[in-house]
Amino acid sequence: MGYRNMFHAFHLDLARTIQAVAFLLRREPHRCMNYMRLLKVLYLAERKILADSGKPLTGSPVVAMKRGPVLEDVYSLIRSQHVATAEWAKHFRTVSYRLEMHDDPGSSQLSRFVTRTLEEVAAKFDNCDEFDMVDFTHTLPEWQSNDPGESSRRISLEDILRAVGREQDLDKIVSGAKADHDAAKFFATSEP
Repeated sequence: MGYRNMFHAFHLDLARTIQAVAFLLRREPHRCMNYMRLLKVLYLAERKILADSGKPLTGSPVVAMKRGPVLEDVYSLIRSQHVATAEWAKHFRTVSYRLEMHDDPGSSQLSRFVTRTLEEVAAKFDNCDEFDMVDFTHTLPEWQSNDPGESSRRISLEDILRAVGREQDLDKIVSGAKADHDAAKFFATSEP
């Protein structure tokens, strides 16, 4: 279908992203976490959900940075450099290198499958600090093939799918994402 060089086929689902981040922060004693660690745990959950279902958790593009892969939109939200920062700031604030939740958005946008996956991934890395997470994410094939050195570089959907053993499903996943986006736009703009 001509998607071989596509970097990204999905669109950010802000409500789901906010609730996924909140889910991870709820697990922490003070509802806060080093944001580099959070970015790594959330990326690993995104990756597993994509591998298992062919659909994203957040829909954010992925960027290879010096310290591993990052969900680009989430990183921009944390740094208050995203168009949706005002909505994000209703729930979270960044203090030094920590992300704190000050208003719980709930979890109505997260399925049981998603919450189970978030819990599974988070529990696997409970005893890891942010630098352990960096070391782990540096072993991922999609980061290794896009190692940006001191810069950053987009990681293509094809590279991620190859890394999780679903490269053959690229066209089907991209077509499904487009259909989902078109349906969401249709229902968002339709009048009763």
